[in-house]
Amino acid sequence: MAYEAIWAADTSKLNKMELVKLEKDGLDVIRTIIEKYAHEGYSSITPDDMNLFKWAGVYEQKPKDGHFMMRVRVPSGIMTTAQARAMADIARDYGRNLVDVTTRQAIQFHWLTVEQLPDIFNRLEKVGLYSYEACGDCPRTIVGNPLAGIDKDELFDTTALVNEVNDFFLLNRDFSNLPRKYKMSISSNIYNSGHAEIQCLAFTPASKVIDGQEVLGFHAWVGGGLSAKPHLAKKLDLFVRPEEVLKVAIGVTTIFRDYGYREKRHHARLKFLVADWGPEKFKEKLVEVIGEMPSLGEDRVVGWTAAYFDGVHKQKQEGLNYIGLSVPVGRLSGDELSELAEIADTYGDGHIRTTVSQNIIISGVKDENVDKALAAKVLERLTPNPKHFMSRTVSCTGNEFCNLAVVETKERARAVAEYLDKNVELDEEVRIHFIGCPNACGQKHIADIGLQGALVKTPEGMVDAFDLSVGGILGPGAKFNETLKGRVKGDQVGPVLEQLILFFKENRGPEESFHQFVGRVGVQAFQEKLTSILAEIAYV
Repeated sequence: MAYEAIWAADTSKLNKMELVKLEKDGLDVIRTIIEKYAHEGYSSITPDDMNLFKWAGVYEQKPKDGHFMMRVRVPSGIMTTAQARAMADIARDYGRNLVDVTTRQAIQFHWLTVEQLPDIFNRLEKVGLYSYEACGDCPRTIVGNPLAGIDKDELFDTTALVNEVNDFFLLNRDFSNLPRKYKMSISSNIYNSGHAEIQCLAFTPASKVIDGQEVLGFHAWVGGGLSAKPHLAKKLDLFVRPEEVLKVAIGVTTIFRDYGYREKRHHARLKFLVADWGPEKFKEKLVEVIGEMPSLGEDRVVGWTAAYFDGVHKQKQEGLNYIGLSVPVGRLSGDELSELAEIADTYGDGHIRTTVSQNIIISGVKDENVDKALAAKVLERLTPNPKHFMSRTVSCTGNEFCNLAVVETKERARAVAEYLDKNVELDEEVRIHFIGCPNACGQKHIADIGLQGALVKTPEGMVDAFDLSVGGILGPGAKFNETLKGRVKGDQVGPVLEQLILFFKENRGPEESFHQFVGRVGVQAFQEKLTSILAEIAYV
């Protein structure tokens, strides 16, 4: 190691995973996979190395029968068509033609075997992509503005910044052993497209008058995160010029590496250190590491659109458009991804962009080519004009593939959205997020209606069920949703949500959003409504 592991002075206070990482850096497992396990097979993988597979971007897939899921880093969600085609080919050749877009703009494969991993690593590297450190206790995929460079609502193009920070941390052994996973976002979009408040470290658009001149830059936020104990990030009293973003990112990550908690895995995220220290002490330590910084400027974030872009929209470049497509619950086929690449090459600028809402954007479409692009058959399903509920439904992987999830989520979420679109007429999009376990990869805490999987005992045995939460939002006035009492069986979710949404529809004020309605009538009003719905179901 190029740094001193000051936390290792007393190993009796380290959790088991920390001891494993001291023996073998997570990045070393990549070579072990290529040189050993790909030749000797699944049965030869040791338990400790299986835990380290995350540093290769690979998780053992449920039901632990020799198959793996893999995440591929796509910084800011911006990829070339060559990269998209390479991933489409990987899905078809090795992943049963299945592609998932994640809530961190990454691409996820399933059904891979260890024997296939070296070829997949090689194919990705040939087009400038990596699965390395897409998982693990390290800096993960950097979330950003998927419209970077073409966005009328950005202060400036952040593409180069995201790539600079990504390239610095990727495979950097000075930062490959952090206490837990570490998530960053960098965006200058004024509608908070990087979901700053739920990141370990986030940069949001800001400006400041310095020496009589307005300077565009960022504010820095630290200590956000979801899971069983969610925290909203805290804003530091700093103004960060674009050229100082990497310096600040290195400083914050250094503090997390050296002072983050390593005794208990469930208490090791940066959010717990920030909560204990507070933003003032954290800033003092950061200044010790990186030097003095200007104080806060003016926030330029004006709201939050939850990173939805469906439809045809004008770019900041005259005569060019981007087309936002709805990918139902983030799942498409390799064939469909390949067809989107063909559209992007034929009518666009040769790029495909993924969003944190699990959707896809095709950019650089000339005015005269918009109708031609829209006529492509693949856009009948991946439509730019989706129905309201399907368009705003997000889901984690669920127990179809994930060993942590207790219920199936993808198909459940799709079926519920389909049910609501059939049975509820509403001129307002209601954001509905499904998660299969407390880790919250589907980000249920920030949804209008969040659903977390659970199990309930019935005379017929244990069945899937969900706990409901209402009222989440990010941006100015950010708050997590609040959980209601009363567990809803899986097959009742659609009808129960229908009645809750009709309660909103029938009592809302003019132009009132779901979040605003929850704020006005109170969570207790929803609790009373849910209680009455469940009582009626039980009676029937």
